[in-house]
Amino acid sequence: MVLAPLLALWLGPTPALAQVSLSFGLPGVSIGLSVPVYPALVRVPGHPVYYDPHSSSNYFFYDGLYWVYQQDTWYSSGWYDGPWQQVGPEYVPVFVLRVPVRYYRRPPSYFGGWQADVAPRWGEHWGRVWEARRSGWNRWDHRGSPAPAPLPSYQRRYAGERYPHAADQQHQLRAQHYRHEPREAVSRQLSRTPHSAPPHERSRVAQPAPKSHEHGRDGSTGQRTKGREGDQREKDR
Repeated sequence: MVLAPLLALWLGPTPALAQVSLSFGLPGVSIGLSVPVYPALVRVPGHPVYYDPHSSSNYFFYDGLYWVYQQDTWYSSGWYDGPWQQVGPEYVPVFVLRVPVRYYRRPPSYFGGWQADVAPRWGEHWGRVWEARRSGWNRWDHRGSPAPAPLPSYQRRYAGERYPHAADQQHQLRAQHYRHEPREAVSRQLSRTPHSAPPHERSRVAQPAPKSHEHGRDGSTGQRTKGREGDQREKDR
C-alpha cells in the first residue's frame, strides 16, 4: 500500500513516544471489508472499547473511532464503513491493543494457543523494537480505565445510498451530531485529518489552511496571485 507523507504529532500521555510520526494510507483504499448497516456494538467487559459480535472481522470502536485489524494491519475510520486509514502498530491506542483475544472474531493464525481472556502477545509478534517503544502497554489498573466514548448512533440513519463516502460530508455530519472530544492524541489527529486531500496537502494537516483565501500560483497561502493582465489593469487605474 502506498503511504502518504509522514505526519508529526505529539502523544502526550505516552512518555516512550514523545515526538512521533503517524502514517496514513491513501483515502478510499479497499480493505476487503463491507459493513452495509450500522453495527450492533457491544462493550468489551472491563474495557472502554466496543466490538461487533456479529462481524466476520476484528472490528472495534474506541475513543470516537472504528478500528479494524486485518491482514496484520490496523485501520481506523470515523465512520462505520470507512474510508479506512492505515495506522502503524506503534500508534494504535493501548486500550485497543488490550482487548482480549476472545473478542477478535477472525483471529490470525498466530493467535493460536494464546490465552483467550488476555490481550494478544503484541510484543512477541511485533518484536523488541515495538515493545521498547510501547513499554508498559499492557500494565494498567482496570479500576482507573476511562469511560467509553459514546457510540455515534446518529450514523444508524446513513446506510446504502445515504452513506456519506465523501470525507468532507463525513466531517460535517460528525460535527453536527457527535460531541465527543477524543482523549487520545492519535484519535484527535485521525479525526481531524482531511482524508480526501492530496498527499502534498495532507502533509500540512497540523497547520489549518486559511478558509477565506486560495492558493496562488507562487505556492503561497495568501490571496490568489493576480495574473499579468490583472496587474497591468491595476497600473492603468
